Amino acid sequence: MKNPIIHALWIGGFVFLNLFLWQEVLKGNSLTVSFFDVGQGDSSFIETTKGTQILVDGGPDTAVLEKLGKAMPFWDRSIDLVILSHPAQDHVAGLLHVLKAYRVKNILWKGIEKETAVFKQWEEALLKEQDEGARIFLADAPQRIFLREKASCPQHIDILYPDSLAGTLVKNDDNDTSIVARLEFCGHSFLFTGDLTKKGEKILLSQKASVDSTILKVGHHGSKTSSSEEFVKAVSPDVAVISVGVKNRYGHPHQETLATLEKYGIDIRRTDEDGDVILRYGISYF
Repeated sequence: MKNPIIHALWIGGFVFLNLFLWQEVLKGNSLTVSFFDVGQGDSSFIETTKGTQILVDGGPDTAVLEKLGKAMPFWDRSIDLVILSHPAQDHVAGLLHVLKAYRVKNILWKGIEKETAVFKQWEEALLKEQDEGARIFLADAPQRIFLREKASCPQHIDILYPDSLAGTLVKNDDNDTSIVARLEFCGHSFLFTGDLTKKGEKILLSQKASVDSTILKVGHHGSKTSSSEEFVKAVSPDVAVISVGVKNRYGHPHQETLATLEKYGIDIRRTDEDGDVILRYGISYF
C-alpha cells in the first residue's frame, strides 16, 4: 500500500513543477524589463523572449542580488551583458557583487575614470572578469548591439551617447558621461539615461539621435538638474520610471521634474512608492 504522505508530497511536487514550468514557458514569449527598487540608486534588468539577460547598473549595495534571485531561475548563474552607465557609487557598487555571484559574458562601459575606492574595486574586478573569459567593451556612440540575428522584428540596443566629442564637453561632470542606451524590441522601446543632466540632454538632442521611446528611465533619480522639457518632449514616453530611495536626503524626485512629466500626461512610476517596476510585453513574433 502506498504511503499517503509520500504520495501527497509527490503529487504536490508534480503540481508545483508544472506550474513553474508553465510560468517559464509564458515568460519565454514575453519581453520583461524590471526597474529594481534598490534604494537610492539605479538597476534595471532586461530579459528578452529568447532568454537574453541584460543588467543596466547595479545600485548602491547588495540589494541587486536579492532582486536578481527573484527575477532569474535559481539554476541560472550567468548574465549575457552588464552595462555600467557611469562609475557613480549608486550605480557601480552593486555590480561588484554581481560579478562575484554570476558569470558575466560581456561588459560595456565608457571607461571614465574616477578617484574613488569603489572605482578602484571596479577596475580590479574588470581585470579578474577578463581573465575568466568575459569580453570588455568601451561605449562610443553611435553603436548598435544586436540581441538576435535575422530576427523578424527589430531587436537591438543603440548606444546614443556619449561620443568622443561629448566626452570632451562634459569632462568635469561624470553624470554627463552616462551611457544613454535605447532598447528597441519588436515595437517596444526603452530609453535608459543613467544620471544624464540637462547639459548632457542638450548635447544628445543636438546630435539628432532618435530618442523617441515608449518608456523613459528618468535621469538622475528625478533630480531637477535632469529631464528638461525639451528632452521630455523629444522622448515623448507613455511611462516614466523614477528609480529613487524612500525619503532620500537629496529630495528626489524634485517637484519641477514631476511637474514636467505631468504636463505631458506621462504615467509616472516610482520605485520608492511602487517597489520594483516590472513591465512585461507579450511578443507573438520573433
